[in-house]
Amino acid sequence: MLEIENKKLERAILVAVRKQQDSKAEKQEHLTELEELAKTAGAETILKILQDRYKIDSAYYIGKGKVQEISALIELHNIDLIIFDDDLSPVQTRNLEKSLNRKIIDRSSLILDIFASHAKTKEAKTQIELAQLQYLLPRLTRAWTHLSKQYGGIGTKGPGETQIETDRRIIRNRIITLKEKLNKIEFQRKTQSRGRNNFIRLSLVGYTNAGKSTLFNLLTNAGVLSEDKLFATLDSTTRAFAVDKNNTVLISDTVGFIRKLPANLIASFKSTLKEVSDSDIILHVIDISHPYFEDHINTVQSTLKDLSCDRKLQFKIFNKIDLLKDKSLIEYISNKYSDSVIISAERSINVNNLKKKISDYIEKSFVEEKIFLPIQNSRLAAFIHSTTEVISTKYDDNSVEIIYRTNKENSNKIKKMVHG
Repeated sequence: MLEIENKKLERAILVAVRKQQDSKAEKQEHLTELEELAKTAGAETILKILQDRYKIDSAYYIGKGKVQEISALIELHNIDLIIFDDDLSPVQTRNLEKSLNRKIIDRSSLILDIFASHAKTKEAKTQIELAQLQYLLPRLTRAWTHLSKQYGGIGTKGPGETQIETDRRIIRNRIITLKEKLNKIEFQRKTQSRGRNNFIRLSLVGYTNAGKSTLFNLLTNAGVLSEDKLFATLDSTTRAFAVDKNNTVLISDTVGFIRKLPANLIASFKSTLKEVSDSDIILHVIDISHPYFEDHINTVQSTLKDLSCDRKLQFKIFNKIDLLKDKSLIEYISNKYSDSVIISAERSINVNNLKKKISDYIEKSFVEEKIFLPIQNSRLAAFIHSTTEVISTKYDDNSVEIIYRTNKENSNKIKKMVHG
């Protein structure tokens, strides 16, 4: 007989502060997104509170009067935890926990918890633990109660209860160990990717839940997990993709981005996101049906800048046209983002046009070159083989003819090496 365990949803209050310069509609949308994050983590949002303030309160984040108001709501609605939309300082967290006698977590802690729940591979688990420990280190005073057995559930996964007895030195040593593990994983990735250098490489990026994995499956038949929830995909997956009869490329699906993504998380996931920095073209997938899709575009561009990838060739793919209610947006997008395509990955709408656009983009961005080298110039020949798509190689007694395809920047670099 199978015993089915029903996990009790934690009842949550979500809290955000709107300063004078902030749009109320935008802050409300941030709270809606925070509700989606809470749902993904396993919480039921009972109340959402948005307080207008001139500045953030250094002791409580919100005003003391609002703390008292929330305290009354806790008892009235049987609340388990309070989730704040911005990062809290250790002092703010300690004061709030003392005043409200409930578990207090912030947006970064919530995102880290979701990543901990979704991590499946050894690499992802290592990256998450590193990010959590780096987040935890300056908050050790909080950890003695926050991770103790009086609390469970959201915000307490990861390093675990054994961290209660630890001190800063032990955590720092663990961080060093985890960084060494990730360096080894990154070295293995470099070794594995050497054979891919003669392929044009594309990577899918986008705001979380924009439909990257659905599109990836459509183009490659990869069968990657694709769900209508935030951060369904954490690990990068790479597959061959036949764009047309002349172009077969490698395409990678990557973890989704989100506003206020914890800096430690971005740093920890740099080995996974190496697929983005190694790619020749970035395919930026955007959920056209989302009311704040342009805010999402800006968030992705900001994250790409953090990864030093913002100057790479980029092609925008507006997805979920089947869910778009305001069709007038199509003309607006076509005019503002002329070098883009509008599709539905879920319903395979306009996919052939997408493939043609990618093919045209490749042809426009890459050049085919022929070069003759002295037979003894093996160093340059090896460089060409490792950094370009070599189409053919012919040898005679004194020289070698290499026909290759590469991006224009790489082509100019090779020409400079030839002519000194």
